[in-house]
Parts: sequence; structure tokens; C-alpha cells
Amino acid sequence: MTRETAMSGPRTCRAFVVAGSSSGTGKTTVALGLMAALRARGLIVQPFKCGPDFIDPGHHTRVCRRPSRNLDTWMVSDEANRSAFHRHAATADVSVIEGVMGLFDGARGSGAGSTAATASLLGVPIVLVVDASGMGASAAAVVKGFATFDPAVSIAGVIFNRVAGASHYQLLLEACECVPGVTPLGYLPRDPRWHIPERHLGLLTADEGALSQDAVSHLATLVEQHVDLERLLTLSANVAIDDGIDAAVVQTRFPVRIGVARDQAFCFYYEDNLDALRRAGAELAPFSPLNDGALPVGVEALYFGGGYPEVWARPLSNNVAMRAAVAGFVQQSGVVYAECGGLMYLAETVRTQEGATWPMVGALPITIVMTDRLQRFGYAEVVLTRDCLLGAAGTTARGHSFHHSRIDNPLEGLALAYSIQDARHQKHELEGFIRGGVLASYVHLHFSSNPDLAVSFVQHVLAHRQAGRTRTSPS
Repeated sequence: MTRETAMSGPRTCRAFVVAGSSSGTGKTTVALGLMAALRARGLIVQPFKCGPDFIDPGHHTRVCRRPSRNLDTWMVSDEANRSAFHRHAATADVSVIEGVMGLFDGARGSGAGSTAATASLLGVPIVLVVDASGMGASAAAVVKGFATFDPAVSIAGVIFNRVAGASHYQLLLEACECVPGVTPLGYLPRDPRWHIPERHLGLLTADEGALSQDAVSHLATLVEQHVDLERLLTLSANVAIDDGIDAAVVQTRFPVRIGVARDQAFCFYYEDNLDALRRAGAELAPFSPLNDGALPVGVEALYFGGGYPEVWARPLSNNVAMRAAVAGFVQQSGVVYAECGGLMYLAETVRTQEGATWPMVGALPITIVMTDRLQRFGYAEVVLTRDCLLGAAGTTARGHSFHHSRIDNPLEGLALAYSIQDARHQKHELEGFIRGGVLASYVHLHFSSNPDLAVSFVQHVLAHRQAGRTRTSPS
């Protein structure tokens, strides 16, 4: 299949979902391999990720040279998911959607946020990844169980991972003859040369160079050798693109300039959040708290996403010039929004698991301690309990939390703006810390869960400008 044949005819895009029978089956490896192999054929590949993950999309982006987008049926409405999919699939030849956890795993009690829910919403067929290590004919039972569990979910093909060799795959192939409607598409062999190292929150990130070009090329070659890509593309849905989706970035009359922390320590952002800020009228100026000595010229607000500040605590702390610049910005009542790792950076200190304590910005009167276990994990629904930079009291939003740290001192001198309901355990807590112009939280909010969030952010910055607050320096 050539790019020319993929792009001929009406506005359509081939698409498929790469799903796992469980976490740890190797669906990220398979998805990255398929992306790399299709791109090596000259196709434009648009990557997507089901669920709230940040790390996998970073690797997708590195392989496809296009930003990966999150699709999530719990955090975001059906309309917003369709819009995001159509908008970005429209300019590609094929879209590859990597699933989350096992195919049917989602929010507790509802299945929302699952790979199956996303595939059904978009009408896109599923390629199931099954870890075949130590399995023979029993693999057919796994495939048949998934294929028949929910008649509304279409499993078009299966790719086996960690296969011992051609004879092992032949055994799997023969076993799957008893599973009608599911096409075996090939396999990936066990290969110790292909491995992305992990740490406490998952894989190493793309920003840390976890994927070399040689590794990506090697994986693409394995897929080309062992997976029937032509058959896969034939099975892929030819999705009609909605011409009503407006991809234009609409600027407000008075655009604002927002500095966005982006480096190895701060790399957890939903790309749609950044797009939403641009549509609301923001110009985004990236900067590195690790490497830069000053904030970008003329910024009127700062956005600190999540990431691994605990891993980079020493260089973050040693960059005294940047810490002073951020602290000075805060002291001048600058607008700052921070999530998870960003909250940690704004704290007074961070204590690592090794016992070292590192001074941070000191914009929030809190101390952060790293722990050996997850402190909060899962979806969260937020209701604003007071007016803040994201909206008026009563505004709702959805997001996700996933962190190994905790605040280790009483919350004095901080107002609380969030009432959070944990979707997993149905617990409520107050959070969303406000001090001066700062709003910080452990929750990663998805701005598409409420389109007013980004608009409110920009309008809040405009209000500060009109009140006479100066920028970092003249633009």
C-alpha cells in the first residue's frame, strides 16, 4: 500500500486499535513497531492513546513525528473524543490507537475509559495483542474469549508477542483456526535487544532518550518481517472524516503569552490542553526549568505540567537562577497553574527516597516527600469550591492522578479550591491549593472535559494585565 492509494478518494482515514489482553502483554511495543513500520513505508501515521497516560504518547510522538493525542471516554465527552480523532486523523494516511490496560478495563463499575469503549465509540476495529510466551493451543482460548465477550466490540485480528520462533507461531496459527472472524496477523519474537527501561511511574520518557533511532529501526524491521501489514491495512476501518470539524486556531482580540515548562523533568501534558489554550488566545512559550536561566520574554502566566522532578531534583535545585525567576514571578502576583510535578517544583523542598532534601521554588509553603508506593491513582472529578483561574465556583472538570509523593506538613496559608471525588474509591477530599496567583494540584485535568477551563485561564491572565501587573520583561 502506498501513500497515494491511502489518500485517494473522499476524506477517509484507515484506523485500528492495538489492544492488550492485559497490562504487560507488550501492546506498546507492538503499537510502536506498527507505527514505525508503516511510517517506513512512507505513510503519514497519526498516533493516539486510550486513557490518561502521558509516557506512551511521548514515544508515539518520537516515532511518528506527529503529536500523539489522548482519547478517553471517562474524562472527555463522546463529542470531544470524536472531534479530536477526526481533526487529527484527517491529515494522516492511517491512525494507530494504542489501548490502555486490558481491552475491557476501565473506570470502576462502568467500563468508561476502556479501550473497548473508545473503539466502539469511533467504530474502529481492534487488533488484539496476546503474550504467547509459555502458551500453545491455549492461546486460542484467550483469543476466542475476548472475541466473544462483547458482541458490540469488533476484534478483527490478533498479533502474538514474545513468540519463540516460526514453529511456535505455526502452533498458535493452527490453534486459532477454531476462532472465526479473527485473523492472525503475525507475531513479534522474543528479542532482548528491544527494551524500554522502567521506573516507579512506568517507562522512561521519550524526552530522556529511551528510544534510540537504531532501536526504532530494528523494531520496524521485526514488524515488517513477521507481521502482515497489507492484511492489517485491509482490515483497518476506512473512517469517514467529518468535514464539519473546525481545526482552525481562533485567537482572541488580546492574546496572552504563557510560559510552558517543557524538558525531561516536565513532560506530562495533554496536547489537547495546549491546543485549547491556543484556541482561547494564548501564545505558548516553552522553557526549561532544568536548563534555562530566565523565564521567556514577556510571559504573563506559567504552566507547569507533571513529570519527574524527583528524578531531576538535584539539577532543578542547582538551577538557582531559574528558581529565583519563578519565585520572583510569583511574588509579583504572576498567574501560575501547576499539576503534580509542577506542584512539587513550587514547594519549599522535595525529599527523595534516598533521603536527600532539595530546595525548590518555595512559592507554596509545603514540603514534599517521595514514598515507595502510590499515594493516589485513578480518575478524579473536580468541582471548584471557589473562584479561581480555571473558573467560577461550581465549575466541574475531570482528570487523573498518579503519584508517589505526599505533602509532609500542615497546609497553612493555603486556600483550597477543589472538591475531588476519586472515581476508583468514591472518596472525597479538598485540594487545589491557592496562594496569591498560584493554583496547584496533584490532579492532571483534561481541559476538553470542560471547554470553559482554557477560556477562563486566558481571561484570568487578561484580567491581571488590566489590573496593571507587568510582564516578565517587555516583549
